[in-house]
Amino acid sequence: MATEVLSPLVPNLASRIVEIIRREDLQVGERLTEQSLCDVLGVSRSPVRKALQFLAGAGVVRSEPNKGFQVARPPKALASFALEQPADSDEALYLAIAEDRLAEDLEEEVGETELMERYGVGRLQVQRVLNRLARDGVVERKPGRGWVFQPLMNSPEAYRESYRFRMVIEPAAVLEPGYAVDAVELEKCYREQMELLAGGIDKWPVTELFKPGVHLHETIVAGAHNRLLLDALRRVNQARRLVEYRAKRNRAGMRAQCEEHLVLIDLLRRGGREEAAAYLKRHLDGARERKGGVPRK
Repeated sequence: MATEVLSPLVPNLASRIVEIIRREDLQVGERLTEQSLCDVLGVSRSPVRKALQFLAGAGVVRSEPNKGFQVARPPKALASFALEQPADSDEALYLAIAEDRLAEDLEEEVGETELMERYGVGRLQVQRVLNRLARDGVVERKPGRGWVFQPLMNSPEAYRESYRFRMVIEPAAVLEPGYAVDAVELEKCYREQMELLAGGIDKWPVTELFKPGVHLHETIVAGAHNRLLLDALRRVNQARRLVEYRAKRNRAGMRAQCEEHLVLIDLLRRGGREEAAAYLKRHLDGARERKGGVPRK
């Protein structure tokens, strides 16, 4: 069953139904059957029903016992009618898929048609979001048809272990002989943290909130010039990506996290490697304590 996260997608499908009413010049009182809309829109009954219920709330259609849904406003009245759309329906679909995979409501392998029917969206939007998930390393296209999800972290034990692992390798990387952090990348990290504190925490999509922290921690480890250390951290970050999206819906603790990141950047700028390594370990341990386990919805 689809989760509550899907609600931002409903206005998108509802707008397509309004367009059908306009295009077909359907008059007040004409029935809108779920099956006929499913056939035209290429989706299953569940998202169509939700979209019709949404339109009923907006006064575009009405529902009567034993008569189903009927057009409630003439097509001319809908000529300039616009439903409120989510700020980014691709973002909503991305997060809906992420949430359902975390909850294991989606199998490891999925197809485009399955996702279209589940979420009530068109093929082009599904393809856009799957390609974005692929760029983020969440899914991979199978030879032929279909997509497969990459391994992810969705148990409290694995989540805690990931922080313990990072507490071992990240401070150790800073103390490696010949350590030298890339000053240009570190300045980019500084600007990202400042942008978050200047309003990004409240305004950025949750998928974007994950990136600055990853950029900083990977920049820090890259300074050891040891590909095995950096690759290990990247694999951990990849596996925890989806659960961190969920965690960052609660933005309350992000300001303190950014401020700690700025302290780290300042220590590295000044070349205080031992102090930076000790602070980095405390920073990761604090994050582990705050989060405890896999964040729940």
